[in-house]
Amino acid sequence: MNFDIHDFHWIREPERFTMTDDKVEIITKPHTDLWQRTYYHFRNDNAPVLQVETNEKYFSFVVKTEFESKHRFDQCGVVMYLDSENWLKGSIEYENEQFQHLGSVVTNNGYSDWATTAIDANIKSMWYRFSRREDDYCVECSTDGVNFSQMRICHMWHGDGTIRFGIYACSPENSSFKATFTNMAMTECKWLAHDGQKPDEE
Repeated sequence: MNFDIHDFHWIREPERFTMTDDKVEIITKPHTDLWQRTYYHFRNDNAPVLQVETNEKYFSFVVKTEFESKHRFDQCGVVMYLDSENWLKGSIEYENEQFQHLGSVVTNNGYSDWATTAIDANIKSMWYRFSRREDDYCVECSTDGVNFSQMRICHMWHGDGTIRFGIYACSPENSSFKATFTNMAMTECKWLAHDGQKPDEE
């Protein structure tokens, strides 16, 4: 599939960034985040997002992230941001010198969830693959860009038409770090159709 970084557009352009044909670097601004309501009962919607629009129903998007995160909740990764109350993201969030959270957030109709697993704090690079099959989505991760592991399958209630997806980086607390995105590509859908239990008859 055709891929051109210049087709991507900012939602909340960061103050400090560089963008070339094959690399995007973002210097995060303190107190930037994406989160809606659940558990914490606050709403944050000011993280910079770089996205492209598509009505393709079946595709995968791959990106490699490298990050110099060092403060709690520093994060960068892949995102599909439809509007402030409907989006998903996959990323690594720094926690402390021992571990960080590899995880995903799905936000439907203004409520976020957060699914994570702990990984070593020394990991400073991760690949993500974001795949679409109509209004269902899959986020995967990889340490080598070849072998991907499933992080999340989800349904997006407002994800059945034209969507926007791409990359993001933010620092929810009083921090700033450099996030680098490379090896971005769109391909045919790598998330294969389910071949197990048949769908229920309507």
